[in-house]
Amino acid sequence: MTKIILQPKKHGRISGGHPWVYANEIATTIGEYNNGDIVEVYDAHQHFLGKGYINNKSQIVVRILTRNKEEVIDKDFFKRRIERAWEYRKSIGYNKNCRVVFGEADGLPALVVDKFEDVIVIQTLALGIEKWKNEIVEILAELFATDKLYERNDAAVRELEGMAQQTGFLKKKFDSRFIMQQDGIQFWVDVANGQKTGFFHDQRRNRLALQPFVKNASVLDACSYTGSFSMYAAKFGAADVEGMDISADAVEQCKANAALNNFKQCKFSMVNVFDELKKRSAEKKQYDVVMLDPPAFTKSRKTLVAALKGYKEINLRGIQLVKPGGYLVSSSCSHFIYSEEFKQVITDAASDAKRILRQVAFNAQSPDHPMIWNIPETHYLKCAILQVL
Repeated sequence: MTKIILQPKKHGRISGGHPWVYANEIATTIGEYNNGDIVEVYDAHQHFLGKGYINNKSQIVVRILTRNKEEVIDKDFFKRRIERAWEYRKSIGYNKNCRVVFGEADGLPALVVDKFEDVIVIQTLALGIEKWKNEIVEILAELFATDKLYERNDAAVRELEGMAQQTGFLKKKFDSRFIMQQDGIQFWVDVANGQKTGFFHDQRRNRLALQPFVKNASVLDACSYTGSFSMYAAKFGAADVEGMDISADAVEQCKANAALNNFKQCKFSMVNVFDELKKRSAEKKQYDVVMLDPPAFTKSRKTLVAALKGYKEINLRGIQLVKPGGYLVSSSCSHFIYSEEFKQVITDAASDAKRILRQVAFNAQSPDHPMIWNIPETHYLKCAILQVL
């Protein structure tokens, strides 16, 4: 098998459990390979570190699949890994609608599998995992006894791997827009046209965390997307819920979800959220609860400074709109912004607003998106629940 030899002193992160090998960490290659093949990785002293798939078109040249030199990478390997991932979800009570496979956190780099009852959506985001897609589809179809499988491989990251973006049915055709039930709430899900795989499972625990303080409350949901936070607030007894998003399609889906659940206290508008928050702040409007869940402001450390300014601005306006003693729920889904940076941004915003924040909770993503502590990229979502004094 082809061997990848690392440069001296470049093995620490990898031997510590991180699965990515970057181009600038490689000293030499012994043997020939085709991109997507399985190769072995060694440190500069020829100690075995693992084996995984290779692609020299990517900055992440090798993604390690196993640390066991004797373990064969075949269909049975992927079956064992997927079954292990599913057993973990079931053990924590996530067995109906959830993320079944979360890439590196489940030992399957660049593979995402989301479950919506009997509908399975997959993403194969690197060439090495794409080569096993047919086998993975068969494994999932058998494991979940379904032929409703759809691929959402329209992520730009595939182009960095030398692959085209594509979407489509992987078995039979089915209605890609359907109703999903979760925590006593109904949601329209569109796996063909919604963002990512059609619905964000990662915020489920944080939506549930709204329950203690939204009853009879006035709630503002900024960057509402399809209204999932709004629906939970309404379910938990909010008196008035107002959502806003810049996307007309998102606003229509919010309205459809509210109608589906007969949540008459919900209303939604299409606006530029930054401009609208600034306007309402100037008008001295205030709410019992303000929820901020914007899209990632940065997908690179290179644009971090601008992103932090954006997070400070939206949190400043959000804090100004919270009544004394009310609550701010603020999220960031960029793994390039670390928890301490996010906390500092919100602290600075509160200082500018001359308000004091008291932490109720500081959460990550739901546990069906598990974090591996020595793979920082798996810790991407931060959700602060704060009382604003």
